[in-house]
Amino acid sequence: MGAMKSYLPIPILAFLIPLFAVLTVAQDFDFFYFVLQWPGSYCDTKQSCCYPTSGKPAEDFGIHGLWPNYNDGSYPSNCDPDSPFDPSKVSDLTGKMKADWPTLACPSNSGLKFWSHEWNKHGTCSESVLDQHGYFQAALNLKKQVDLLQILQNAGINPDGQFYSLESVSGAIKDATGYTPGIQCNADEEGNNQLYQIYLCVDTSGSNIIECPVLPRGGCSSKIEFPSF
Repeated sequence: MGAMKSYLPIPILAFLIPLFAVLTVAQDFDFFYFVLQWPGSYCDTKQSCCYPTSGKPAEDFGIHGLWPNYNDGSYPSNCDPDSPFDPSKVSDLTGKMKADWPTLACPSNSGLKFWSHEWNKHGTCSESVLDQHGYFQAALNLKKQVDLLQILQNAGINPDGQFYSLESVSGAIKDATGYTPGIQCNADEEGNNQLYQIYLCVDTSGSNIIECPVLPRGGCSSKIEFPSF
């Protein structure tokens, strides 16, 4: 019996070790938040902003990120330190990223720091589905798929410094896309509530907008400012 006790676990361990290795490599998540930010609201704060070295971005929503999330509202982060951001892997996308995913952080820079942060913190948690190039390409494709500024302007909601009802902003986006967005606000220099970020939920392939399993906390009042840029 003693000999059996010694040898019995070996085949079990042989099975469990590769299984454990697979589980630690695969990233599980339930959906993506695709987050777009309004540059006018990013800049109209006490902290202000800096335009990227390529110049002032267009008056349009810019990509903030594509973030893997869980249905309970929590999220994984920094999942693979062995897969750091590599600019050479997205060299063919850099021009588009500068236009659609511009940095507004100070001091003024090219955007590489911003993209590196987004890949290292969020992108590595979805690399079981999207490699580095695929991750940035997916975000650019989603930006092309949903023209948020045009959607709002079609509903008479313009970046003119006026106040609009939160309900009208959310309703315009839902009417156009079919799905309820998450809307996040920040405060301008005078402390006014302003439209800052819009969250759309995307399936785990990174390509299809879906109804959000959970919406982020928005911090918005019932009337929000849509500042110019």
